[in-house]
Amino acid sequence: MAKIGNIELGAFPLLLAPMEDVSDPPFRALCKEQGADVVYTEFISSEGLIRDAAKSMQKLDIYEKERPVGIQIFGAELDSMLQAVDIVEQSNPDIIDINFGCPVKKVVCKNAGAGILRDIPLMVKLTEEIVKRTKLPVTVKTRLGWDNASIKIVEVAERLQDVGIQAISIHGRTRVQMYKGEADWKPIAEVKNNSRMHIPVFGNGDVDSPEKAVEMRDTFGLDGAMIGRASIGYPWFFKEVKHFFETGRHAAPPTMEERVDAARRHLSMAIDWKGDKLGVFETRRHYTNYFKGIPHFKEYRQKMVTSDDAADVFAAFDEVLEKFGDYQFV
Repeated sequence: MAKIGNIELGAFPLLLAPMEDVSDPPFRALCKEQGADVVYTEFISSEGLIRDAAKSMQKLDIYEKERPVGIQIFGAELDSMLQAVDIVEQSNPDIIDINFGCPVKKVVCKNAGAGILRDIPLMVKLTEEIVKRTKLPVTVKTRLGWDNASIKIVEVAERLQDVGIQAISIHGRTRVQMYKGEADWKPIAEVKNNSRMHIPVFGNGDVDSPEKAVEMRDTFGLDGAMIGRASIGYPWFFKEVKHFFETGRHAAPPTMEERVDAARRHLSMAIDWKGDKLGVFETRRHYTNYFKGIPHFKEYRQKMVTSDDAADVFAAFDEVLEKFGDYQFV
């Protein structure tokens, strides 16, 4: 049974990965309903928080129905990170997660995210001071290393555990790989199989089918899976993995009615949270997957992803249900 601090997560929990412009409260709520055991916020800049930047502060919004929820922060300056921890605590999350894995250039060039993989002593020091600063459980999300020549993830994970983190999620790629190629789970299994490790080790990267989740659990022996891209526009992924665990069979895919209902609720919650303009804009990336595989769908997708008016998008949902209501997903 996996635990983060005193939070019981059950056997092989499924975690919603922190994804920029994806893991917002409306989407987290949908994933939670569909079986996500832990959800993480979008990553939040420590510098943005201490400057009281509106976009960073809004990312601190969490709701009771999401729990357990982790707020993820990134940065490379100790003072800023510690101040950010103080601000994050006021939102009362269940977990504070440190991002040592984001490969994006604008983050890496400041030595934050995966950039810190070039300076492991700094990574360990930052983590140690953050653990000392808060009573909340601290977790880390990272990658295998900066590049193939510098993979020391077994040692790194051990050192982070030794300064007090309560769990680690490891993406099976280096920073240099970005999101290319296949994720390599073998080094993550080496972390788990290190006899000195006693905290949960979660795998991340390429878990895009129930079978892959089973492989991560049974072949690689990890403690849980962090799900990212497979869930975008498809919150049912968590439920489908759990159904496969229990039965060995694939669950029936969501019906058209269920998809339209989820898309409507998603958009409604996003508008409530961010207002009409941003609510409409920030849900667009999900529609392709909500309605993936439907033939002759381009006209309707275009309406959903180009209209700035919520009424037009809701009308498009109604049209889809009327025209494709009997479509059978496989």
